[in-house]
Amino acid sequence: MTTNPFGRVITAMVTPMRPDGSMDEAGVRAVVEHLIASGHDGIVVNGTTGESATLTDDESIEAVRIAVDAAGGRAAITAGVGSNATAHSIDMAARAVEVGADALLLVSPYYNRPTQAGLLAHCRAVADSTDLPVMLYDIPGRTATAFSTETLLALAEHPRILAVKDAKADLWASTHVMAATDLLWFSGDDVLSLAHLAQGAVGVVSVVGHVAGKEYAAMIAAVDGGDLATAREIHQRLIPAVDAIMTTSQGAIMAKAALAELGVIESAFVRLPLVESPPEHLEILRKGLAEAGLR
Repeated sequence: MTTNPFGRVITAMVTPMRPDGSMDEAGVRAVVEHLIASGHDGIVVNGTTGESATLTDDESIEAVRIAVDAAGGRAAITAGVGSNATAHSIDMAARAVEVGADALLLVSPYYNRPTQAGLLAHCRAVADSTDLPVMLYDIPGRTATAFSTETLLALAEHPRILAVKDAKADLWASTHVMAATDLLWFSGDDVLSLAHLAQGAVGVVSVVGHVAGKEYAAMIAAVDGGDLATAREIHQRLIPAVDAIMTTSQGAIMAKAALAELGVIESAFVRLPLVESPPEHLEILRKGLAEAGLR
């Protein structure tokens, strides 16, 4: 098992679906096996890349159950339980406990844009509702509500709020919080993974990790060993893949396309309002994977 409650090499995994749009249990198991085989010690289920917004509650919990069973203790399973209704997040957290999740991922409430006081109360209420460790997810580009430095400092005092997945793209704010707390810091943005690791992050919660788990594991090991030259070489080698998956259209779309290209899943189906990659995007993806040495 992992050296912390979440792992260090983590991917926010896709939720495989059949061409008819139903969740593909065999596909979920195949992705979990693929990630573990490629160096992951942690997996996030029901994150943004898992299309959590278009899964039913039952599907979300079933995906967690399947992933827990497939991992069999070989990787920590963190269940996304974020919602813009605190009561809903608490209910999903309880259900995640029931199916064996190791930890929870809690994104700031989206659309209703709470104040920082509301955000603080929301996170404390969810963290108080179970005994599982909690990773906060700071991604204001999607939620419209960022965790302020002051809010993170206050939340760091909670005994079960142990980590932050940082997709805010504010390295200076990140370093302030890392310097002042014991929060475990994770890059939540593949573009900034090396930068976060170099200034003290313990790991990554990646999208490109679907196809580059071994590379991110090597990057983390290189930074741990003080070998920034090797870490930088890996970072630069991955540029074509990161560009292809993260900037061509949308991460979940392209990650599924990449897994289908590599034969890990049978279908790259995504639920509306997402749509599958057109041929020109698939060509960019194939070129990016090849140039990065990932196929």
